[in-house]
This record gives sequence, C-alpha cells and structure tokens, in this order.
Amino acid sequence: MTYEASETTAAPAVGLGHRMRWNKVPEVTVYFWIIKVLCTTVGETAADLLNEKAGLGLTGVSVLMSALLAVVLVAQFRTRTYRAGVYWLAVALISVVGTLISDNLTDNMGVPLETSTTVFAVALAVVFAVWYRRERTLSIHHVDTMSRESFYWLAVLFTFALGTSAGDLVSERMNLGYWLSAALFALAIAAVAVAHFALGLNAVWSFWIAYILTRPLGASIGDYLSQPSADGGLGLGTVVTSALFLMVILGLVVYLSATRRDVIDPERKARQMTT
Repeated sequence: MTYEASETTAAPAVGLGHRMRWNKVPEVTVYFWIIKVLCTTVGETAADLLNEKAGLGLTGVSVLMSALLAVVLVAQFRTRTYRAGVYWLAVALISVVGTLISDNLTDNMGVPLETSTTVFAVALAVVFAVWYRRERTLSIHHVDTMSRESFYWLAVLFTFALGTSAGDLVSERMNLGYWLSAALFALAIAAVAVAHFALGLNAVWSFWIAYILTRPLGASIGDYLSQPSADGGLGLGTVVTSALFLMVILGLVVYLSATRRDVIDPERKARQMTT
C-alpha cells in the first residue's frame, strides 16, 4: 500500500527521542541501490571536477561542500517525513564530502591509505555500537526519531569515507584497473546478497556491508568513464560523466517523488522485527 500523506498530515515536530510516525529514509528497493551507486559515482567525479576547476584547492573545496551539506542536512532534519529530493541531495553531497575527507588525509596530510581505512572502519564501528546501545536497532526501517536520524547520517558519512579509502587501497595494491576493480566490488556485493538470501546473513548487516561496498563500486565506474583512455578509462571527462549521472539521478528522484514507490509503509514497518 502507498501512503500519500504530506508533511501537513504527518506527526507534529518532535523532540530528540520522540517517535515520528513516518520514516525519514526510503524503502530499500532496486531504485535505492541504483541511485546510491549513481550518487557514489557522482561523488567521485564531482570531487575530482571541483578540485580541478574551482580554483579553491582541495581544502577550500572541502570547506565549501561541507557547508552546502550542512545546509541540506538542516533541511532534511526539518522535514517530518521522507522527501526524495532532499534525501538524495543529502546523499549526493555526503558522497562528495566523504570522498574529499579521504582525499585530504591522503593527499594533503600524507596519511597512508592503510591508516585512514583503519581509522574510518573503527569510527564507523563506534557509531554503530553507540547507535545500537542507545536505540537497540540499526535498521533503516526505524529511522523515525531525531536521535536515530543523527546516527544514520553520521554512519552514512563514515561509510563513504571508508569506502573511498578502502577502494583506493585495493585499487593501488592490486593494480586491477578501473573496469576490473568495478567487477571485483560488484562480485563482493553479489556475495553479500547470496549470504543474505541463501545463507541467512542478518538483513541489517547485509544492508550496511553492501552500502559500504557500493562506494568503491561507484568510484571505479566513475573513474572508468571519466579518466583518459591512456589511463585505462573511456575518456568522457569529469564534466560529462558528472552531468550524465546527475541527470539520471534527477529523473529517478522526480519519478519517485511523483509515485512515492520508495516510501516505507508505516503499517508494514510496525511489523518489521529486524533490529
């Protein structure tokens, strides 16, 4: 069943720990994963584009994009229910910021990828531990308080930063090239899906593992499309690649905003037993 409620019919503004009727994130459908991979691709190519063209340097671009992300997250937190446009704009921006955080550590501060990967993995584990201890759930079917939403977005940021560092580390160590790297990460995601559907791997952990792996998958696709043919890419450039993927994202978000096919059914959410 699809619910057509608007913000005016949603639950009133709530405090940090009070439950809202509506979930603040989309249902995990095929649309979710398509847009997520597209956003990670844009995160890679847009970060490269801004760093090349903006003239602000890596640090300046990082500050600018972080400020834009903060503005969009304020809008996201002020909504009373899931809004596709605001939510996916936040994901796209957090993808860029997560990439820039990793790049700053590697390029500006000389932090080895092994170190940054470990640090981001530990930070993400701490977020999950505190989130679960406080809320007793990590499920995105229950992102229905400000507290849970805060943990959710913090976890998303660290998944992007971790995925960037881990993806760069694998690419450098194995020297597979963009296309084979993308295939490797796609196979890893497929293995997670098999482990979940065939072997009973916990749904929540399956989701978050796949969520992390989509970051290096998208980055590899973006690099393959945008980088020069001499470097193993197709040579489309960061401008064309970013524009193409942004147009596809926009089209899908407009479609989902109109159809609300990715809105979580509150009645079905109430029956969700996964934590």
